[in-house]
Amino acid sequence: MSDLKYAYYPGCSLHASAGEYDLSTRELFKALNIGLTEVPDWFCCGATPAHNVDELLSLSLCAKNLELAEQVEGDLAVACAACFSRLKFTQHTLDENAAKRKQVEKAIDAPVRLDGAVKHLLEILAKDFGLDHLKDKITKPLAGLKVACYYGCLLTRPPEVPNLDCVEAPTIMERVVEAAGAETVVWTHRMECCGANFTLSRPGVVIQLSNAILDSAKAAGADCIMVGCPLCHGNLDIRQKEIEGVYSTEYGLPVFYITQLVGLACGLSADKLGLDALIVNPMPLLKEKQLL
Repeated sequence: MSDLKYAYYPGCSLHASAGEYDLSTRELFKALNIGLTEVPDWFCCGATPAHNVDELLSLSLCAKNLELAEQVEGDLAVACAACFSRLKFTQHTLDENAAKRKQVEKAIDAPVRLDGAVKHLLEILAKDFGLDHLKDKITKPLAGLKVACYYGCLLTRPPEVPNLDCVEAPTIMERVVEAAGAETVVWTHRMECCGANFTLSRPGVVIQLSNAILDSAKAAGADCIMVGCPLCHGNLDIRQKEIEGVYSTEYGLPVFYITQLVGLACGLSADKLGLDALIVNPMPLLKEKQLL
């Protein structure tokens, strides 16, 4: 039995377009006996747009959510890479700048607490729970599945903020999914930008950038891509058919969340992992690999 307990900040995407990420996170952590308690009254962290519009607003949104998280026992667990980035950036900025911290405390009418740890799910699985312990929980190894681990822009950068893994050559995603029995591929675009929230305002940019990522993963022999960010997932999964049409090619690469693949290896059923919500149907691949 695990005695790990966390406050859980799902963020906006996981309660909307990325509901399968929220579902698979809760089901996986339940299967691993890791406690998750949702932060009461949490609200949007500002994600990618707020800091481009108003710095004080951006910092205050995150600071207030950090304050709310103090009501729940344990470190703060975050699934979305964008939320993780903004919460960590706020802690870093306010720790370094006393004047900004004073402004934020006035805005939220509360003292800012910066000593609470903010952890992405990857860090919890790889470090807190531990890879050896995770291996012991695997009942259905992902044998024969070749995975392209996609970090994107925010999980390890900027260098001084996330402290998740090596900034230029991270391996935490590979180590987690390899503990689940999968094989990972070496590829060129695992840390390149997919266009993130330009998906609505500059779709042409997103199509170009995401095509390069899909092309690199396919060329490396990947069967699928694994992500830890709803924005990245949307661009690579939802837009994949559109990208194939623009570039007259066919990728057919299912895009999984970390928790979906690890959950599958832990014996969780497809419906508990939200696999039916993926746009690129993963079922043919999983049946071919005898993983369903």
